[in-house]
Amino acid sequence: MSQSYQRRQPIGAEPQAAGGAHFRVWAPRRRRVAVVVEQAGAGCGDATPGPLVAEEGGYFSGLVRDAGPGSLYRFRLDDDELLYPDPASRFQPLGCHGPSEVIDPTSYHWHDQQWTGRELRGQVIYEMHVGTFTPEGTWTAAIARLPLLVEVGVTVLEVMPVAEFPGRFGWGYDGVDLFAPTRLYGRPDDVRRFVDAAHGHGLGVILDVVYNHLGPRGNYTGAFSEHYVSDKHGTPWGCAINFDDEHSYPVREFFTANAGYWIDEFHFDGLRLDAVQEIYDDSSDHIMAAVQRQVRSAARGRQTIVVAEDDRQRTFLVKPAAAGGCALDGAWNDDFHHAVRVAATGRNEFYYGDYAGTPQELVSAVKHGYLFQGQYNMRQKAPRGTPTWGIDAAHFVIFTQNHDQVANSAQGLRSRQLTSPGRHRAITALLLLAPQTPMLFQGQEFDSCSPFLFFADHEPDLAEQVRAGRHEWLRCFPSIGGEREHSPKLHDPADEGTFERSKLDWAERDAHAEAVALCRDLIRLRREDPIFRAQRADWVDGAVLGAEAFVLRYQSDTGDARLVVVNLGRDLDAEQAEPLLAAPDGKDWTLLWASEAPCYGGSGVAHFDARQWRLPGHATLVLAPSPVASP
Repeated sequence: MSQSYQRRQPIGAEPQAAGGAHFRVWAPRRRRVAVVVEQAGAGCGDATPGPLVAEEGGYFSGLVRDAGPGSLYRFRLDDDELLYPDPASRFQPLGCHGPSEVIDPTSYHWHDQQWTGRELRGQVIYEMHVGTFTPEGTWTAAIARLPLLVEVGVTVLEVMPVAEFPGRFGWGYDGVDLFAPTRLYGRPDDVRRFVDAAHGHGLGVILDVVYNHLGPRGNYTGAFSEHYVSDKHGTPWGCAINFDDEHSYPVREFFTANAGYWIDEFHFDGLRLDAVQEIYDDSSDHIMAAVQRQVRSAARGRQTIVVAEDDRQRTFLVKPAAAGGCALDGAWNDDFHHAVRVAATGRNEFYYGDYAGTPQELVSAVKHGYLFQGQYNMRQKAPRGTPTWGIDAAHFVIFTQNHDQVANSAQGLRSRQLTSPGRHRAITALLLLAPQTPMLFQGQEFDSCSPFLFFADHEPDLAEQVRAGRHEWLRCFPSIGGEREHSPKLHDPADEGTFERSKLDWAERDAHAEAVALCRDLIRLRREDPIFRAQRADWVDGAVLGAEAFVLRYQSDTGDARLVVVNLGRDLDAEQAEPLLAAPDGKDWTLLWASEAPCYGGSGVAHFDARQWRLPGHATLVLAPSPVASP
């Protein structure tokens, strides 16, 4: 690539200060590549085809003087009649099948010069889908809601994928133009405006990216090179992305550049990496480690967060490079969710069948992170997980709701609709006071009743395949796939009504003020109390108090302590012989916080007496030591 041109990224179209735009694309299966400017941008002359010069390694590049910011273009490959959008397009204003647009990333004036980023420790994450977060479903509309998240105590937003995908609505996990923010939520500068506003409110923003596959429609990479994928490894979507086979270097460059692009040009504070169990790399430098390094480099000293979703629960992802790891900041912990879900609902069908929801499981999840750390898993018929010994609790992201788990029910029900109000409050307390990093799903902070369903707008033939596949998946749950007359009606992913029903109703926030108070007070306790703020799993011990009750004792190195007592069953007289119930020497336990307080919609809590240990049902109590009262 010529050094005479100013470039931020190794591929794509980039405007030049001296005029025109420089294009660079990897197309090793082609002999000739030309840029066809279909609509010139402001200040450009008449559009004429611009041939690109072949470079070593299958790249083509060149300056097209008739192109500039706002120009619409496609590539002509050899003598093909079909013109192709840029695989590294910065924007697709007419959708993934239309022309690409030249975007100037320097035209936006940033206001976050004092922003220093976010590290994972100490954060409360909030997962959101831009298209359903507000009725309008845009970046601009979402900005107005940010102060409400700050008020509750959220510190980092995790935005579901926004790379351009086909159709009018979708989750975003079938993206095909990984450098192009989807037109559905606004233009690229609207993304920048949202991130800038979030930083102004003290909120970090990380972006969910999909590096395990490209969507089935609108993906034109194969026209440029057959080496974007490799049959060396297989995935549920077909051949794996080629990170370790022949000709993988330009593919690795494409994805690492994409990781840095979102940090550099949009000021995102990090990435959430989707389903990395389907990212295969046998090379000495794992692509996840390379992505992590690129994110750090692009941040130019700002703190960043890189989190992975990994069904195989491999801790090498978060171990430091010196220990052979990828040095990611965190990983989602499904074990916590599944054990809590079974405990709260009593239902352990399909993949919940690996969990009993017992007090011991919940104690172990808080103390150790993953529950499966290499044991044989009967359902998967293979060992699951790797040991977590010595790994900081903050590395594990825990939740009681996320987009997948809410949608993996016939009606997309929230946890508050699947269990009793008391149990829901009790498990919310467990989530927000555990030493791991907690994550809320959009609307969870006000007990949203809006479902979150699976929705995807595709062409009719693919829509039918998606519908059938989704229904087959859900019917793995016996309660969904049983006798037809007793089974719930499943929502059609391609129905626009499915998408519309999934939008948050913000009027519920006022109607459910008690739920907002619950989250706000718990997050404040987590932030202000030195014991909880420390996020030290090595300070936590736990004991089973009953069939559905347990205690977690947090004890600092100085001897200060807190008890979190969780009872998901009926009222219980706890056995006082349990040593974790003993107060520090010369102290007694006093009630610091209770999930059943009337201000949270609870039925109230009787005066706590540390001599009797009567625990209310469906409740969590937080106790702190205080001097023994004088007789």
